[in-house]
Amino acid sequence: MNKQSVFIAFLTSVVMVAGYHAVSAQQQDRMVRLSEIEIEPAYLDEYKAILVEESAASVKLEPGVIAIFPMYQKETPTSVRILEIYASKTAYQQHLKTSHFQKYKTTTLKMVKSLKLVDMESIDAATMPVIFKKMNENER
Repeated sequence: MNKQSVFIAFLTSVVMVAGYHAVSAQQQDRMVRLSEIEIEPAYLDEYKAILVEESAASVKLEPGVIAIFPMYQKETPTSVRILEIYASKTAYQQHLKTSHFQKYKTTTLKMVKSLKLVDMESIDAATMPVIFKKMNENER
């Protein structure tokens, strides 16, 4: 599978996840973002270690953080993508103030070549409950 196909498949997944979280009126305030990050090759291992620590702390400690799922392109490991899902924009703003995020941001600043934040909207919200049900069934 080429890079474009992988990226399109990834974006499709992001949109589907965003759709699941926008199904009810109560969930319409959810914030879904795709962070596209290019890392300086010399810092890649250090960056990934810091990112793993930050994303795990965010999901574990912050009720408003639904998911922070970091990934990288197989053919270009310095091309990092992070799927971020927050319960609301307020939860996102609170996340930015946490000590673990501030540590991540300040310690990785010199490691990041470029950063693009892409806010996402759902296309097919109705399908997501089925996808998550399948995921739960397959984990058993």
